[in-house]
Amino acid sequence: MKVNWPERIWVNSPVRKYVQQREAKFFSQLRTLVSGAQCLEIGCGCGVGANIINQTFSPAAIHAIDIDEEMLYAARKKMKAWNTVPLHLLAADAQELPFPDQCFDAVFNYGIIHHLENWQKGVEEISRVLKDDGTFYFEEIYPPLYANPLFRHILDHPKDNRFHGPQFREALAESGLNLLNGYKESRFAILGAAVKGRS
Repeated sequence: MKVNWPERIWVNSPVRKYVQQREAKFFSQLRTLVSGAQCLEIGCGCGVGANIINQTFSPAAIHAIDIDEEMLYAARKKMKAWNTVPLHLLAADAQELPFPDQCFDAVFNYGIIHHLENWQKGVEEISRVLKDDGTFYFEEIYPPLYANPLFRHILDHPKDNRFHGPQFREALAESGLNLLNGYKESRFAILGAAVKGRS
């Protein structure tokens, strides 16, 4: 589902950009990318995450999807300032990724999976499009953060099929994505990386 206006303000804020930069640095410490990597970002918004991926990992190309056409329009305008690598923007749903099997070296998720009505399908799709030994880098949040008494009336998220840490980690494992040591997790969120096919 699309983010509503309060969350749109947050995802387009300088504070959010700073958080994503720190997270990308943490991702790179967990696992580097192969030279010439093909990357996908789900829920790219206005393109800040794709720019950070470019700066941190220097991939050969970045594909970025979002279901919100307005956000993609903003991303297209921003990409003119940093088009050092090909950036392919596409309107698409993370629950039905329009890419062939095993075509990406890395997939990035900056807090999008909890927006999916069928988040398990989203995890399965990420695994499907990742190459063997490809990396899923993720920041994901849990209901105590976005569905607490303060935020549940402000933010718009699916009301059913929510997940906490055990369910998310189990879904990764069931999709063949093996969580790397060194991930950070609290009752509110998880930040880490998982590798396809590595135990």
